[in-house]
Amino acid sequence: MPSYQAVLFDFFGTLTHSVQRGAAHLGTAELLGCSIDTLNEVLNRTYYARATGRLGNAEATLRWVCALVGVHPSDHAVRAAVASRHRAIRADTRLRADAVPVLAALRHRGLRTGVISDCTHELPVFLPQLPIAPLLDVRVFSVQVGRCKPDPELYLTACQRLGLAPADCLYVGDGGSQELTGAERAGMTAVRLTAPDLAEHMVFNADREWRGRTVGSLREVLDLVSATNLADTGLACTGVGGRCAGDPAG
Repeated sequence: MPSYQAVLFDFFGTLTHSVQRGAAHLGTAELLGCSIDTLNEVLNRTYYARATGRLGNAEATLRWVCALVGVHPSDHAVRAAVASRHRAIRADTRLRADAVPVLAALRHRGLRTGVISDCTHELPVFLPQLPIAPLLDVRVFSVQVGRCKPDPELYLTACQRLGLAPADCLYVGDGGSQELTGAERAGMTAVRLTAPDLAEHMVFNADREWRGRTVGSLREVLDLVSATNLADTGLACTGVGGRCAGDPAG
């Protein structure tokens, strides 16, 4: 594996714990005048259409969803439901405990960092409020780019914003949206996060045929990057005291 100048992460299920729609989504359904089961069914089957952003802003997109559900809420109800949905998705989002330390450690080592996420309108609004925000050099959202993974445009957009070639970047994701296959096709090296909680993760179009390298936690990404970059410089780990040949003895 080559040495890297940047590590790019998926967001939901990678920098966050596994995601399922929580109880707060019931309030959105009530505002729209439909059952939560019906709303969830439509949301599930229209995810990629909504995540491209091509249906308009959050309010226009939710009106489109309402038409598929078969309800016709008032303008006031739709606006309230947009706000309710934003709160619900934010409530579903819990950063992994090692997300901030790992991003900070990568930056301390001189690597660039970023997020490439398939998402609807909510994430670009609340991500700047999260503690990881100052630790990200680039943020690429499908709803803004107009493409979803595994389309190479998302990965190449991140590279262009960083001024790096795809081969300079390591991509880490849980495997939804065939993101690992997409990253490799774009020229990156991909690694799959296999944290135990991901068995409960809500995922669409999983990368089931991908058989590449895996890590069990975000912290293992640090070990992978260190080992890879040291190997590329010709330094060999001795395994004694965690020291590598060429390291100062202290």
